[in-house]
Amino acid sequence: MTPATDLPRGAFGLLRWRPLLSAGLAAFLAACGASDHNTSLLAEELADTGVQQQEAVTWTLGANYDATKANIDFRVYSSRATRIELYIYKTPFNAAEVVKYVMTKDSATNIWSKTVSVATLSSSYGLTGTVYYGYRAWGPNWPYNSTWTKGSSVGFVSDVDSAGNRFNPNKLLLDPYAKEISHDPNNANHTDGTVFASGAHRNIDSGPKAPKGIVLAGDTQSIGTRPTRALKDDVIYEVHVRGLTKNDASIAAAYRGTYKGAGLKAPALAALGVTAVEFLPLHETDNDSIDNVLSTAGDNYWGYMTLNFFAPDRRYSYDKSAGGPTREFKEMVKAFHDNGIKVMVDVVYNHTGEGGAWSGTDPNTFNVLSFRGLDNPTYYSLTSDMKFNWDNTGVGGNYNTFNPTAQNLIIHSLAYWKDTLGVDGFRFDLASVLGNTCQHGCFNYDKMNSATALNRILTDLAPRPPAGGAGTDFVAEPWAIGGNSYQVGNFPGIWSEWNGKFRDSLRKDQNQMGVETVTPGELATRFAGSSDLYGDDGRKPYNSINFMVAHDGLSLKDLYTCNSKDNLQPWPYGPSDGGEDNNHSWDQGGVAADQRKAARNGMAFLMLSAGTPMFTGGDEFLRTQYCNNNVYNLDSDKNWLNYALTTDQTNFKTFTQRLIAFRKAHPALRPANFYSTNDTNGNVMEQHRWFKPDGTVPDAAYFGNGNNHALAFRVDGTEFGDTASAIYVAYNGWSGAVNFVLPWPGNGKSWYRVTDTCNWAEGPNQVASPGSEGLIGGEFTNYSVCGRGLLLLIAK
Repeated sequence: MTPATDLPRGAFGLLRWRPLLSAGLAAFLAACGASDHNTSLLAEELADTGVQQQEAVTWTLGANYDATKANIDFRVYSSRATRIELYIYKTPFNAAEVVKYVMTKDSATNIWSKTVSVATLSSSYGLTGTVYYGYRAWGPNWPYNSTWTKGSSVGFVSDVDSAGNRFNPNKLLLDPYAKEISHDPNNANHTDGTVFASGAHRNIDSGPKAPKGIVLAGDTQSIGTRPTRALKDDVIYEVHVRGLTKNDASIAAAYRGTYKGAGLKAPALAALGVTAVEFLPLHETDNDSIDNVLSTAGDNYWGYMTLNFFAPDRRYSYDKSAGGPTREFKEMVKAFHDNGIKVMVDVVYNHTGEGGAWSGTDPNTFNVLSFRGLDNPTYYSLTSDMKFNWDNTGVGGNYNTFNPTAQNLIIHSLAYWKDTLGVDGFRFDLASVLGNTCQHGCFNYDKMNSATALNRILTDLAPRPPAGGAGTDFVAEPWAIGGNSYQVGNFPGIWSEWNGKFRDSLRKDQNQMGVETVTPGELATRFAGSSDLYGDDGRKPYNSINFMVAHDGLSLKDLYTCNSKDNLQPWPYGPSDGGEDNNHSWDQGGVAADQRKAARNGMAFLMLSAGTPMFTGGDEFLRTQYCNNNVYNLDSDKNWLNYALTTDQTNFKTFTQRLIAFRKAHPALRPANFYSTNDTNGNVMEQHRWFKPDGTVPDAAYFGNGNNHALAFRVDGTEFGDTASAIYVAYNGWSGAVNFVLPWPGNGKSWYRVTDTCNWAEGPNQVASPGSEGLIGGEFTNYSVCGRGLLLLIAK
């Protein structure tokens, strides 16, 4: 994600972005009287990882029917409130409550609760359908006064006090544990964000307009059989759930852009070779107003402004009735599971969609929508004076990830999405914020501190074992803004990470020869799984999530066709403010054939390197964003995937599909451990060996010389049970052709060509199908690789 430079000027106004570079839980649950509600069965045995068997994660917060459906139990946390009232609605928008109740506080747990009879709601208040609800809270900065009425200032002392409290009973508060919410704060019927603000707007009653929680009865819908594949064997496809099918003529119009539509796309992604789909954020975010005007003004397409960490975003649901988004999401998950594909979700626990101060110098005007109005210092990291948000995100301030209660919400949210909704893995946005060890007035990342959210996640939720099996895949975006938040290679345990150094080194080598220095040694390290980043703490190559591009930046095509970003184009191509200025991109001299060649190399780097490859939806057929590198707000047909492909796009898709198939067929490319340079099975061939173009082994001087731009490697397939006795990859970074002398392929073996990315071979069969590889020759055979080309051979 690229966080914002400017904060919203309206309550949920235009987002302005810029580039980025468990004992406590057990005690809390016991104090809360944890029951059968919302149970997450997280008891997988993880002997291979050293993680012990884990107890189920349970909680009773939120709104839940009891076992007989006769009562609804409402429970919400606040350590600082002096009074909380529960408001229940029959109609979620532009209507008054039908009844309100005073809640009771348990002083030992700080849990406020109220049990409501379903029969009473029906007989006394005519509420027989969906139950909508919210809370109003009083506290030290706004003590309760019995003469207070909605929209009045009775009892008001200050918008914020010295302890950071921001209670305001005029603001109806969304339950942080709501399983679905009724509508967005901004929508087609309401665009005035001042309703949710304090300061000059503190006396506006937000109740009629505010989003409400929806009480769900639960369901038994199947999520299918989960894939248990080891992460090292995955190929990750990062995509926006709406953009995946919104422009897809093969999907019924009503289903395009929805969970339903995405599930219908599962067979096509399986045929491409994808084994894990990673969706951009699906938690509820304020995006219902996007369709109102064909522009990017105020749009929140990517969805990195979370309003609620439990509810699936109803905008992406064809069925928007109460419970519909949850049912449809699970249906989508089952469709992917039925096709052998994991479902991963990008989650944003570093900040929330409440935003920060409307003005950087005014401590009074903040949005009061949910967390802030219930317990501001518990849920947010604040500055030393407790008046503003501490900000390593650039989009409204840090979520207080070091607070045990705030951490509990993260754990419970993850458990719900995993065990109830069926998600198999998570990518954590700006994840270094989860390693913060300071609640207020500072930021300090420390992976060794067992009390961080990063380590709580590993302790309380079972990671997937390295060899595969039951568990969850955890992937970090290992940076944020400022402080010591750039932490590539420095995450704890078996966390996997987006490897920004893989991306940057290979981009520079391809596109900035003579401008940036990349040594062969640096390339070798990235090709072989980045042991410098992940080997020193016991992690493995697959913990490196290798990527050339992601949603955040240029597309793969644009990386090789755009010399710079072009974000201020008019709709439907933009405008989108912000975006990285240093993209390490180059248009290859404007030669279209060379642009496609460079893109083939980029895809080949991913599929032939040790680590876990990830590419972005549409990169398999050279999708363009028209040089816009920050399309966070661009919900248009020029940003959705377009499946009307040209011949060149079809050829590239075939190239990608066959390379993925090659990777999946050859375990030698997916090592569980870092490659050895020794012969470990006695066949006289090293497990892995680097070569110079002349066929000799490079020394330290060659590896360290940034003026060398050609490198090759050979992997002994026999040590991995591979069908190929050896695999050879040669990369020529020079602009002119380079002759490579091929190494020994093994006794009685010869080299066969799988692919040459050079322009002469472009076409539907640029990657040979198994069995149709062309014979090249044996040891000492010469092979000329074109300028900026890559060669892939197998020995058989």
